[in-house]
Amino acid sequence: MEKFVLRKATIADVKAIHRLLMDCATKRLLLPRSFGELYSHLRDFIVAEDRQTGEVVGCCALTITWEALAEVRSLAVAESAQGQGLGRRLVEFCVSDALTFGVYKVFALTYQVAFFQKLGFSEVSKDILPQKVWADCLKCPQFPECDEVAMMIEL
Repeated sequence: MEKFVLRKATIADVKAIHRLLMDCATKRLLLPRSFGELYSHLRDFIVAEDRQTGEVVGCCALTITWEALAEVRSLAVAESAQGQGLGRRLVEFCVSDALTFGVYKVFALTYQVAFFQKLGFSEVSKDILPQKVWADCLKCPQFPECDEVAMMIEL
């Protein structure tokens, strides 16, 4: 039996998701998300729950950004759960979710290039993501000096 169960996030998970994301943000692994953002995008999130303890040890979100384009974002795995394939499972869940919506292009902005390459993503120019830039990047403290790498998989 799997040690972790993946499921859609609930209101009760928001504080745990926030804690995971802030831990990763302090290490410059991803950008922080506010509680307001998490509540308003809760339907986008899945979580990984430790089957024995009930603790949320990972999260990831799939956000549809345009007609045929979605983004994997806010991927975080607690240090205690790393190295067990959980990040891969979370991303694969989101990519599968994209397919259920009929979305066949999924991208990520990431610092973890090698990880996403192992999952079949390839580097792309941020110039092909204008909807992302106008929707999110303009509000980002890193804009316009973003150092994240754009990666995409076509399904």
